[in-house]
Amino acid sequence: MLNCQLQLENTSFEHDVVALIKSFFPEINIVRNGKIVEGDLYFFLREDDDKFYIKVIYENRNLYTEVERNKDVNEVLRRKENKTILKVRVYEILKEITNKSLPWGSLTGIRPTKLAMSLSEKYGNVKASEILRNKYLVSNKKTALAISIANREKNILSRIDYNKGYSLYLGIPFCPSICLYCSFSSYAIKQYKAKVDAYIKALCKEIKAVGKLMEGRPLDTVYIGGGTPTSIDAIYLDIIIKTLREAFPVDTCVEFTCEAGRADTITKDKLEVLFKNKVGRISVNPQTMNDETLKIIGRSHRTKDTIEAFNLAREVGFKNINMDIIVGLPSENKDKVEYTLQEISKLNPDSLTVHSLAIKRASRLNVLLEKYRESSFVNSEEIMDMALDYGRSMNMAPYYLYRQKNIAGNLENIGYAKEGKEGIYNILIMEEKQPILALGASGSSKIVYQSGEKVERVENVKDVDQYILRIDEMIERKKIAIERYMS
Repeated sequence: MLNCQLQLENTSFEHDVVALIKSFFPEINIVRNGKIVEGDLYFFLREDDDKFYIKVIYENRNLYTEVERNKDVNEVLRRKENKTILKVRVYEILKEITNKSLPWGSLTGIRPTKLAMSLSEKYGNVKASEILRNKYLVSNKKTALAISIANREKNILSRIDYNKGYSLYLGIPFCPSICLYCSFSSYAIKQYKAKVDAYIKALCKEIKAVGKLMEGRPLDTVYIGGGTPTSIDAIYLDIIIKTLREAFPVDTCVEFTCEAGRADTITKDKLEVLFKNKVGRISVNPQTMNDETLKIIGRSHRTKDTIEAFNLAREVGFKNINMDIIVGLPSENKDKVEYTLQEISKLNPDSLTVHSLAIKRASRLNVLLEKYRESSFVNSEEIMDMALDYGRSMNMAPYYLYRQKNIAGNLENIGYAKEGKEGIYNILIMEEKQPILALGASGSSKIVYQSGEKVERVENVKDVDQYILRIDEMIERKKIAIERYMS
């Protein structure tokens, strides 16, 4: 494995530098303050009030550069511009020594469309595109994608007064089993079945308390996620949603989503509970339609189960069904991804979310990476373009996009939807346009000020037992943050 001997002196941009290095060398091992070792990548960075000083040694190439810093009197703007200046120069050096470019250029953040939307609103599409290409070195293809999604997002958000409203996320952190790639705080339902009743009671207590705190505010969207919410019994789903409807103005919100998720949790009685409680949008998420891969990633259901669950949801009456897939799963090549897309096309869902595999530090896949070292983790622009073509064949267009650390192919996660079937919650959480209050274990609320100029996070504990034990503390945390926001 290649090592990077990283030597940083007096710099506050370590995270950004490391993110770029890992984008060019995904499996590189970072060694802080290391000495020059033959065969390794050596990266030195120092900064003072005037300049950045960068030195890189790799495969007999020795590059040194100095870059002028921005000296704007506004501290926030100065830091922002200096980060961009540094990242662009680091990108250019890494591009030169590797002889390859990245589709998103120097951008390493998870929200490129947030930047695209901001630039488009300020300068118009043409100027915004020029800035993305010339200032951030984004490819022509990704620039066009980001601008087109930003425009669609603006059109969708124009239908609601998101500045006055807020959204809700409810977490049900249970699953039939924990998938190989999963890094969420999920708990196997069989082992935690005895804790479900206490968890639901704690969650309902938080729902009621936060509902009182938000009285008089318009609710825009609700999203029930996990874990897999349909892991719990239908009676518990009914209790949660009825409590929610009593505490919040759900009938006037523009979107109510629940992840039905895994086919091995979907039953007619659970779907009927969701439908009768006016959940308008659900997800049935195969991740892949290849049975061999389903076994590898730790799912007990098979492709036929996904098809049956999807058709059952249609029979119950759902007219807005999303499906998720993951590109880059172990041993899946382009042909296997295409097979998945072909099978999904036959079902004709209303939206499709294409995730690029991101190997998270907390996932079993990362822990067991050596075991899967011989497996291929394939993703490419060619595969993502193929997904786009299949989306178009189903009369879908891209409507939201985000990225993650260690994402396969340095690409993106992208949502496609038919007109009027977009997931509005997905846009709101990515663009950070309004507060999103997250209830339940591991919930991370975002209190958004000035349409995204300032974002304050309020975290719930991740552990189910601790959430149950400390529910009053979780409620008090939100109370303080919400009252500060309301004042």
